[in-house]
Amino acid sequence: MANCADCKGKPCSRGVTAGRLPDCPCGEYSKEEMLGLYSEEDMRMATESAKVEAEGYGKNTRVEEIMDYAWKLGYKKIGVAFCVGLSAEAATFAAILRSNGFEVCSACCKNCSIPKQEIGITQEQFAHPQFDFEAMCNPVGQAKILDDENCDLVVLLGLCVGHDTLFIRHIKAPCTVLAVKDRVLAHNPIGALYTANTFLNRVYSFIKNKYGKV
Repeated sequence: MANCADCKGKPCSRGVTAGRLPDCPCGEYSKEEMLGLYSEEDMRMATESAKVEAEGYGKNTRVEEIMDYAWKLGYKKIGVAFCVGLSAEAATFAAILRSNGFEVCSACCKNCSIPKQEIGITQEQFAHPQFDFEAMCNPVGQAKILDDENCDLVVLLGLCVGHDTLFIRHIKAPCTVLAVKDRVLAHNPIGALYTANTFLNRVYSFIKNKYGKV
């Protein structure tokens, strides 16, 4: 079983074999086999990604890197799939893209205003049960809207866990992520990893505490 997360030395990053774990994928898959997985378009995307990384390393923000990546690949029409809770951020991002010469299409998660009851959610299970109506998030619809617009690249902005999974599963256009949802940590979910051994050590027993077993 591949277990790269537990490999301390990461010899693959240095092109050496010493220090590999017994189940290191490098021992099972050859370089030639891995490169054979890439189509011509995949290779072009990988090449431009490497250029974006090198040219902006430690200098450019994620917003700037997304624009640089799109520009290098000749992508002109950018789709933005965003959470309604990040509407202001989506509007700013769209304005930034347009000011840099990109055409922008955007789709909100609450598109088509489908009641949550349609997916078996009761009012008591609403995020805000004090209201009579709550629209379901519609990530499959977001994917259709942006694919129907023939976007060259789609950017995810703040979709919830699971909704982002559905969106990625259904979108046909190439996509990348600007930010993901974490209301507790100001949409900086990796903060939970930095504090997992101190303030947020509850994460190690989350499932046991919530469901009583693991």
